[in-house]
Order: sequence, then structure tokens, then C-alpha cells
Amino acid sequence: MRTLIQVLVLSLLALSAPLLADVADIEGTWLSGDGDGLIAIRVDDSEIHATILGSPNESPDRAKTDVKNPDPALRGRPLVGLEIFENFRYDGNGAWSGGSIYDPNSGKTYSCKIKLVGPDTLKVRGFIGIALIGRTETWTRQPN
Repeated sequence: MRTLIQVLVLSLLALSAPLLADVADIEGTWLSGDGDGLIAIRVDDSEIHATILGSPNESPDRAKTDVKNPDPALRGRPLVGLEIFENFRYDGNGAWSGGSIYDPNSGKTYSCKIKLVGPDTLKVRGFIGIALIGRTETWTRQPN
């Protein structure tokens, strides 16, 4: 009986872990949902920052600069080191909202919500207007 209770308690703790997420739990290196971008996420004074580190699919003919940016003055900036998150606020329980994400593949910026759903799984939802009209990607934590 004691073993059964211990198993139940451990199971409940494991299931509730995402609910107890701390602000800094999102920090690390993440592989984007399309498997093409490596993104470093860090928290600085409760602000979240996401920077492009590169791609696991590097090739010589791949664009190295922000060529799809709608602003011609920004098309020459390097993709590596580019900040893609802006103005997020932490809502608790591993959730971030109120921010935006820049997609260098399209040159577009979308409203965004982020949710840490497990220690190595991040749901990133980009949308226009309301969150119902958008797309969710699952990002996977990478070893450091």
C-alpha cells in the first residue's frame, strides 16, 4: 500500500510540473517546429529574449542575412544573433503572452503566445489579430 501511495504522489508531482513552471524554466536552446532554426531563449529581469543561433541545416546557398525583411534598410542584417521576440509578459504557469515573434522566413511579425508544456517542449503560437487565427509550432529543447 505504501508503494502505491508513493507512486501516486510521484505521478501527481510529475503531472503538475508544468503548472509549477518558473520564469527561468524557459531558458535554453530550442529547435523550432520546422526543425530549421536553433533559438537561444533567455530571461533578463523578467523579460524574455530569443536570438537566432543558426540552423542545423546550414548550406552554402542559404541566406545569411534578413533578405525577406519588408524594410530594405534591414535586409543586410545577419540572421545569426537576430532577436525574434518582443514585449512578452509572464502570465505564470510557464505561459507568456502579449508579445510578438518575427519570422525571418517570411519577413513578417506576428502576435504570439508561448507555453512551456513540459521541461523540453514549448508551444509557440503566432497569430494575426486573435489567437484563434494562427498557427502553433512545437519547439524542442536542445542539449547545451
